[in-house]
Amino acid sequence: MNVPSSEQEELFIRKLRQCCVAFDFMDPVADLKGKEIKRATLNELVEYITAGRGVLTEPVYPEIIKMISANLFRTLPPSENPDFDPEEDDPTLEASWPHLQLVYEFFLRFLESTDFQPTIGKKVIDQKFVLQASSFKYFDWSSKSLLALLDLFDSEDPRERDFLKTVLHRIYGKFLGLRAFIRKQINNIFLRFVYETEHFNGVGELLEILGSIINGFALPLKSEHKQFLVKVLLPLHKVKCLSLYHAQLAYCVVQFLEKDATLTEHVVRGLLKFWPKTCSQKEVMFLGEIEEILDVIEPAQFVKIQEPLFRQIAKCVSSPHFQVAERALYFWNNEYIMSLMEENNHVIMPIMFPALYRISKEHWNQTIVALVYNVLKTFMEMNSKLFDELTASYKAERQK
Repeated sequence: MNVPSSEQEELFIRKLRQCCVAFDFMDPVADLKGKEIKRATLNELVEYITAGRGVLTEPVYPEIIKMISANLFRTLPPSENPDFDPEEDDPTLEASWPHLQLVYEFFLRFLESTDFQPTIGKKVIDQKFVLQASSFKYFDWSSKSLLALLDLFDSEDPRERDFLKTVLHRIYGKFLGLRAFIRKQINNIFLRFVYETEHFNGVGELLEILGSIINGFALPLKSEHKQFLVKVLLPLHKVKCLSLYHAQLAYCVVQFLEKDATLTEHVVRGLLKFWPKTCSQKEVMFLGEIEEILDVIEPAQFVKIQEPLFRQIAKCVSSPHFQVAERALYFWNNEYIMSLMEENNHVIMPIMFPALYRISKEHWNQTIVALVYNVLKTFMEMNSKLFDELTASYKAERQK
């Protein structure tokens, strides 16, 4: 913006207002000149806010938010494919991305600018403000604006969700007064997803933000945070499309357990309650998460869950699905889990032995049989006396 510094603020505001005009990208040939002018202006704005010092004067805050809102806040179109399966189908990409990308880029540069002053925002962003729907003034992230922002996480376009993830994280970091509100709204999105719709494209991204938020929770954990784990995060395991966000969900769960080991029993019993009955792919995911939990479990907590957990592992080892059985048997390759088993072999061996012995004689897959032989050999080395008793008892039971 090659104008005298006294005129820069006025020109900045004029260009922001110019970029509030929306264009129809559903018609690729409509108003090409106007689209290109707006794209060039948005690029200018990004460069100006990145390179300039002292450009974020108080009067420009509401103008920036008006421009961002005019471009971002929109009703997302219904999926072009009513039977859209996010695991199988390619997403519908946002037609207006040439403009949207630059608006998101500008928004991030605004939030990350060294000139950005949360104190200006804090004049109006407090608990009272968050609960009201007011007109734009200063940096207006009212409840309506934040809800509109969170709704955008349902965009099918992964590029948009990736930008939103960073934007929401920055807002959460800069505005302490909005944190509880943001957590509550994410909580509501998840509950609606689990119990009503089973459809929301941005679950993985929201969980990724939560992973960082949980990591920053102070100790001792508040009751509301523990409730969130038990009432919201655990039920997310029962949704059909778990594979789309399971890695982020497991990370959040493990973060909680590293903060407070006493939550372990709740979590493991919750996972056992939601254990998949008919989907082998989900069982493999559950087993992976159980191993992550066992990697951080304290011995005193392990004792509380070993019996129900190993009854489920015995079922998994016996599964006709090769991948489920194999994933369960891989637990015996984990040194820490092995040390926990060794300390409690008198409980675990009697639970596991019948399934292992039967598989060693009957299973159709030789890889599984070989893995089972290794486990039996390990058990024999752990406690040969108990192993002999279990063998004799099993054979006697079979002969009845």
